[in-house]
Amino acid sequence: MSDCIFCKIANGEIPVNVVYEDDQILSFHDADPQAPVHVLIIPKKHIPTMDDVTEEDGALLAHLMLKVQDIAKELGLNNGYRLVNNCGEDGFQTVKHLHFHLLGRRRMNWPPG
Repeated sequence: MSDCIFCKIANGEIPVNVVYEDDQILSFHDADPQAPVHVLIIPKKHIPTMDDVTEEDGALLAHLMLKVQDIAKELGLNNGYRLVNNCGEDGFQTVKHLHFHLLGRRRMNWPPG
């Protein structure tokens, strides 16, 4: 999608501080971090929300989820982390491109705060 900021980032049109990249996914530091470590992990394929995931996206999402472990280790999140996906308006999804927030290096509260 030509107007999607995450598609532009994935295509290299907007520079970011990359943590991990391969042909299917990209991880980069969040511009407005909510924890000492806060990175986003996105598929390079444009999928608007978690509700738009199809069975054909299964291998892509499995790949993304398995890479979370490697990214967390690379960032030194040895004592745990939080992985968050916001879906839709009520879920406070602000960018309509599937993405996951990986947060760590501080104790997380529940409910989130």
